[in-house]
Amino acid sequence: MFNQTQLRTFQTTCRNRSKIGKQALRIPTGVELSLFPYSIANPPPPNFKSATQALAVKGPLGSLVQPLLPFTSVSLVGEKASVLVTDPEDKRQRAMWGTTRRLLENMVTGVSEGVVVPMRLVGVGYRAALEEKDGVKQVTLKLGHSHPVIEKIPDGVDVNVPTPQRLILSGIDKQKVTQFAANIRKHRPPEPYNQKGVFVGDETIKKKEGKKR
Repeated sequence: MFNQTQLRTFQTTCRNRSKIGKQALRIPTGVELSLFPYSIANPPPPNFKSATQALAVKGPLGSLVQPLLPFTSVSLVGEKASVLVTDPEDKRQRAMWGTTRRLLENMVTGVSEGVVVPMRLVGVGYRAALEEKDGVKQVTLKLGHSHPVIEKIPDGVDVNVPTPQRLILSGIDKQKVTQFAANIRKHRPPEPYNQKGVFVGDETIKKKEGKKR
């Protein structure tokens, strides 16, 4: 039997609010935010079936739309925007609070400054070229395989090939640009022994020594 005085007592504290979600976002000049509701004639996208409204961000480079979940809202006061949730103590709402705030930041940056992702092809014979087939632009990659790798360029993404070993992806939608970069990188991820592969941005990889006999 344990003595009641010997039992430890644990202190409970309230959960912390989302460090990212609670931060206000400064809206630069030339960028406009607006909310519009979804309806039967204009339903939300399939992956946001519960969304009741969407946030539209318009800037000098274009416009983007992000659906908002029912428990999230955006408040604009002066030149600063804040993301709010109904119950900050709820685990899911707290997680989506920071995510929504980060998505809003990416949208504002995309329509005002744009998103640029440089890529490097490191390896003997590794090359990239822009081509167009049946009116569809695509990137043809030679990455040491027995066949060339072809990636169709999605809408909203621009690709520039200044040299055969370098690509520059750009656009206003960060998700589209970075996802296309990931699609290219997966065909030849950087490997640590010869340090060859497709590198994204300032990505580096530590060299490993091979097995010595």
